[in-house]
Amino acid sequence: VQLQASGGGLVQAGGSLRLSCAVSGLNVNYNMGWFRQAPGKEREFVAAIRRSNINTYYADSVKGRFTISRDHAKNTVFLQMNSLKPEDTAIYYCSGTRSVTQLTNAKNYDYWGQGTQVTVSS
Repeated sequence: VQLQASGGGLVQAGGSLRLSCAVSGLNVNYNMGWFRQAPGKEREFVAAIRRSNINTYYADSVKGRFTISRDHAKNTVFLQMNSLKPEDTAIYYCSGTRSVTQLTNAKNYDYWGQGTQVTVSS
């Protein structure tokens, strides 16, 4: 199983980035999530999407600015991040889980990507 995250970088506040997570070895029955970890802080939930593509969930801090989506044909999960703020600076990780509940809890995820750095300058 491999989750390969990409798309991070340096952007000014107010800018946008689109993260991608290429998934191999997992079938479409997995729910997917994005988490982030800033220096000195614990890993925190950002967004999740169910295998149905119908239900999505967001942390309050990113609601209205970030959008999670997935392309089953390409086995890829995306995180569109708009109106970025300096406090969004972190390493972003994509993850996969068979759990159907508590998708906001990192402990429920079985597989993790290597992370991609997002830095937002003020």
